Amino acid sequence: QSHVVRLESRPPNVEGTGEIAIRDLFRNALRMRPDRIIIGECRGAEALDMLQAMNTGHDGSLTTIHANGQRDALSRIETMVLMAGLALPLRALRAQVASAVDVIVHQSRLRDGSRRITYVTEVERMEGDIITLQDIFLYDHSLGFDENGRSLGRLRATGLRPKFLEKLAHSNVHVDPMLFAMDGV
Repeated sequence: QSHVVRLESRPPNVEGTGEIAIRDLFRNALRMRPDRIIIGECRGAEALDMLQAMNTGHDGSLTTIHANGQRDALSRIETMVLMAGLALPLRALRAQVASAVDVIVHQSRLRDGSRRITYVTEVERMEGDIITLQDIFLYDHSLGFDENGRSLGRLRATGLRPKFLEKLAHSNVHVDPMLFAMDGV
């Protein structure tokens, strides 16, 4: 694809030199003035760089984080940012996360071994010291399993319309509001 640059980290060699860390790649990527930044997986101090970039004009950027749920993903981001050695008050850090992250898409491995998106959750705002979350879509397990043990469930709308639709419309991305209508749960 045109206008796409791929950068890859690498561990140090046997002499302990030549390491290219994700944070180094991230800083170099920012010098290229990208519209979007995609990090395959945040698992360390690069979460701070990602958070700062998302708060300074790199909307639409994304990354993956391993966590057990939506709230755990936010805690994991906080922990990784603190790994960067930044002495930032927790409330300020949470405000940065709430400002930078619009949506958490959570994927789970089901009992049948398949991986499915189980939650699409909007990160709304800060209320006191807590980041408020709102589920937009939930995986409906009520359909059970077929004769082969495969899940028959599906993602269903909760009926709540996300607040980031305005931001999408401003970027000329139009989403049919009926996508968020409850469909007879």
